[in-house]
Amino acid sequence: EIKGVMKKLCDTVAELAASIAEDGQWSELLPFLFQCVSSDTTRWKESALMIFGQLAQYMGPQLHPHLPTLHAVFQQTLASTMPGDVRLAALRATSNFVQTLETPQDRECFQDLLPGMMQTLTQALDLHEEATAQEALEMFIEVAGTEPRFLRKQLVEVVSSMLQIADADGLEEATRHLAVEFLITLAEARERAPGMMRKLPHFIGKLFAVLLKMLLDVDDEPLWHSAETEDETAGESSNYEVGQECLDRLANSLGGNTILPVASELLPAYIADQDWKKRHAALICLAQIAEGCAKVD
Repeated sequence: EIKGVMKKLCDTVAELAASIAEDGQWSELLPFLFQCVSSDTTRWKESALMIFGQLAQYMGPQLHPHLPTLHAVFQQTLASTMPGDVRLAALRATSNFVQTLETPQDRECFQDLLPGMMQTLTQALDLHEEATAQEALEMFIEVAGTEPRFLRKQLVEVVSSMLQIADADGLEEATRHLAVEFLITLAEARERAPGMMRKLPHFIGKLFAVLLKMLLDVDDEPLWHSAETEDETAGESSNYEVGQECLDRLANSLGGNTILPVASELLPAYIADQDWKKRHAALICLAQIAEGCAKVD
């Protein structure tokens, strides 16, 4: 309850600040926020970071003169042993500011924050705080969709970590699905970062294998054999649905020249397997990638 009230209060402060900032009012706010964010009181620090995160969305360019100070604050907090809520607020603020950076130079300056951002995610998983991890993954998805170039220099490390999460059977399905969504979003970022994922063929094969394995999560229904009406979704799980959708998106975003070699390597074993689920997965996979692989040079 207190958390909910605090968040609403921070949102109100940020919206009010954004609405009157152009008139030069409320000049005391930023110095006060920098004072709070340097405080040893975690609630003050978290509140200030939450407000900075909102201000980035409302008036990011106006805060660019303060980027060096903000960078130092984010770096210190992301690398700290603060509670997960504080690090999550720092991650949200960092992610929101990254999406407002207009020049390669500014992105370069914030580049060294990425390990701390990833650490916030991995620490949450290590502590079995999957709700926190899921919020962190959602922020990474936003960055992948709006500013994928920020990830370029450490792409191998980030993609490798996300693949591990996507393939971790011990994690909640929602967590794994968000990691998959991050990877698919990167693959789809053709305009802002053309060819980024194509440069990682090894990882494309691993992602394809993860999605193919998700298609195995389907149950046999004895009633199918005597059913009088067809139920196209009977026995399907959320894993199955995600695998199906994402294979289609992956093929459409990367094209046949990239996907067919991967499919040709993985599908024959599935087709020849005695397990009906594997043969079924192979057929569904072919149907999903057919459109994206229609044109092959």
